[in-house]
Amino acid sequence: MTTRELFDKVRDEQQNRFSLRTRLTALVTLEMIVCILIAYGVDLLFNQVIPLGWEVPLELEFLCVCLLVGILVTSQLSKIFFNPIKKLRGAMDKVAEGDFSVRLEDKSSSKEIMEIYTGFNLMAHELSATEILQSDFVSNVSHEFKTPINAIAGYSTLLQGSDNLDDDQREYIDKILFNTQRLSSLVGSVLLLSKLENQQIPTNQAEYRLDEQIRQSVVAQETAWVSKDIGLDLELDRVTYLGNEPMMRHVWDNLISNAIKFSPVGGTVKLKLTKMPKKLIFAIEDQGPGLTEEAQKHIFDKFFQADNSHKQEGNGLGLALVKRILAIEKGEIGVENLPEGGCCFTVTLKTK
Repeated sequence: MTTRELFDKVRDEQQNRFSLRTRLTALVTLEMIVCILIAYGVDLLFNQVIPLGWEVPLELEFLCVCLLVGILVTSQLSKIFFNPIKKLRGAMDKVAEGDFSVRLEDKSSSKEIMEIYTGFNLMAHELSATEILQSDFVSNVSHEFKTPINAIAGYSTLLQGSDNLDDDQREYIDKILFNTQRLSSLVGSVLLLSKLENQQIPTNQAEYRLDEQIRQSVVAQETAWVSKDIGLDLELDRVTYLGNEPMMRHVWDNLISNAIKFSPVGGTVKLKLTKMPKKLIFAIEDQGPGLTEEAQKHIFDKFFQADNSHKQEGNGLGLALVKRILAIEKGEIGVENLPEGGCCFTVTLKTK
């Protein structure tokens, strides 16, 4: 059954349901009748059971009772009519964040609500199908790229060792190797991200020293921070963590390399790992230009690069990989600008 046929079927089922306008009219009418009956009841109660010696005008009793009942009934009616809208808003926010698996329960006594929920579910279903097709296509194409890229890199390396090259030819070969390395890195990141997007359960869990892993990542990038004369301020608590060690290494490598990349020459990068009850908090601060409000919204999107001046140094997949790895590890990551300049990425990991 096609999407259109399914939508038509649901719409046919809604024909026997009352519309929101009909229900609202009926409820308001019922509310007025109840108010009148209660007003008369209160009038009888005052006059027969609790004689006051003076008569309260019926209009005043009616007004007071109408206000009281109206406030109570309207507060309940607002929940009936506005809760589905709030529910839809929450689902739309999830879709905006890229979660196309969200679905709304389309069983309702209102045909308008059913129609809206059904339309939303069909939209989310189509977006999910499109996302799967796109991911499969990118994954398959990336996989096919690996062989020719490796061949180009191999032949270029052979040419690089030749003694019969002039300066221009050596420069061309160096550029070929540099760009094949970039392509190889891009293909590797795409394939890894594609694999992680289809993974929900953490695998290869083992206990290891998280603080030592972060130090190893810093040492591995010594050439980068020494060449820019960047100072490192490390404050790492001794922490033993249960997780996927190779995957978590991707997280620290990416965050540290980004901090070095965007910090100015002679700047300082601060790394802090804090052990707290049932969680760990890692924060890394740089002294770069910071992020615009728009960039902060999309910084973890695939292929998004906030600073075009560093486009040749990355492929826009690093932070998307970081976010996905942390999601599998049941962790979180956030980013904010610092008052004194630069930005701070904060990673939160759960512990026992």
